[in-house]
Amino acid sequence: MKTILIAGGNSGIGLQAARELLDHGHRLVLLGRDPGKGEAALASFGAAADRASFLAADLSTHDGVREAARRVLDQHDRIDALVHTTGVFTFQESRTADGLHPFFAVNYLSRYHLTQLLLPALRQAERPVVLMMTAAIPPTDEMDFARFPEFSPFALSRDRKPIQLANHHYAAHLTRTEPGLGAGVVNAGSAKTDIMRIAPWYMRAAMKVLGPLVLDSVETSARNVVEAVRHDDWHSTPTYWGKPGRYEQRTPITLDTTTTQHLMDTSRKLTGA
Repeated sequence: MKTILIAGGNSGIGLQAARELLDHGHRLVLLGRDPGKGEAALASFGAAADRASFLAADLSTHDGVREAARRVLDQHDRIDALVHTTGVFTFQESRTADGLHPFFAVNYLSRYHLTQLLLPALRQAERPVVLMMTAAIPPTDEMDFARFPEFSPFALSRDRKPIQLANHHYAAHLTRTEPGLGAGVVNAGSAKTDIMRIAPWYMRAAMKVLGPLVLDSVETSARNVVEAVRHDDWHSTPTYWGKPGRYEQRTPITLDTTTTQHLMDTSRKLTGA
């Protein structure tokens, strides 16, 4: 039985992955911002709920990540898999308590920060796994990180890709620096989840009309996460799953190591981790 932590596991794709991993007999720890959704998620597991727990956490701030990690480590000496499905979608210019844009803070930096703090527990696992869910961003060196990490003023059309590509660089860094750990990035696809709730009205309207024709199911979007947690045939190289539901179609993450080191050094300075 594996102990699997899913950040964002109380809704959407993370919740679907949680249900399937419970069906395979594993133990789950869910992190989420909304206690009500967390309790509803646990209740939906039926008899399997005795193998699941929920911790309320605000992963948009450094203090929130540190508190979440402290509580997890208080309860668990070993974590076999850490899955990051948290995400925000916003066009607005706003800042967290740490002076960072929420899109950057949640969709990349919290993943780096939480993973770094939980490395002691991951190292206790025989074959630890870290997975990060993003939009469809294939690994590429053709990206400008000049605005990293301020992204000020924030513009989604310009800043989305470098923020999400930083997940690929972190996966490459983890694989290189943590022997035996498998790190990967999974394309979430276009499943209808709560992340669209703060999208502009015209995008929500379009999704309501076109959704049944163009959106992936949450089952399809969750499949690669579930399979990557269950199997270790990919651990030797950082890996990207670009096709939702197609576990066998995967791409090695090969990126410029100088850029990776720059991003990791900056992330370390921001978080202290």
